[in-house]
Amino acid sequence: MLVRRRLAGILVVLALGAGACTTYRDQLARGQHAFDQNEHDRALAILRDLEPDTKRLTPAEQASYAYLRGMSDYRIGYRSDARHWLSVAKAHEERSPGVLPADWKARATEALDHLNGLVYAEGAGALTTSRLAAPEDGSLAAAPGPAPKASTEGPKAGARPASDVAKDAPADSTTTSP
Repeated sequence: MLVRRRLAGILVVLALGAGACTTYRDQLARGQHAFDQNEHDRALAILRDLEPDTKRLTPAEQASYAYLRGMSDYRIGYRSDARHWLSVAKAHEERSPGVLPADWKARATEALDHLNGLVYAEGAGALTTSRLAAPEDGSLAAAPGPAPKASTEGPKAGARPASDVAKDAPADSTTTSP
């Protein structure tokens, strides 16, 4: 009788342990599904919950996690977090080319270029950690557009310094003042 109980206990532990690995993959798949459905808040919640266990994912799954997490943060407006996770995704892609689908790689590069452009032009304070303002019509807010291409030339004659231009710009919820 005692042997049966111990055997039953061992079988239960083994059954739970065997299912644990697929749980992380399932959670990543749920996060991707929410992201694909433009449910970025839900995707971010699922992915944040998975974050402590990302080391249990394969390298390809870790790259997917970083991309999904970064783009979810980006689309919501958490720029600092987005820049971090998109940089992680880029590092995975550089270490193992092809680990991200081509369209993900292109989107991640575009978003990361935009975020880096903000940092290079305005400093780290330009990376807000607040949500993007929702449009008046109740539709989903679009992801911020790409940053303007950086010029390798010096300032043009008569050009105003960026600090003067920023003073004239209307205040919105996506920027912070120094």
